[in-house]
Amino acid sequence: MIGSIGLILIGAVLLASNLDLFSLRDLGQVLGTWWPAVLIAIGVAGMIKRK
Repeated sequence: MIGSIGLILIGAVLLASNLDLFSLRDLGQVLGTWWPAVLIAIGVAGMIKRK
């Protein structure tokens, strides 16, 4: 399920970039800053799912 959602998100981001809705450079800067928060969110979601 998470793999499917990930593929959908990646596809949506690439499509939006191709349609010039935003730049991938901007996304790279945001991810470069906030990637630890993404890992924390994935960990919390995994803990919640196990209960």
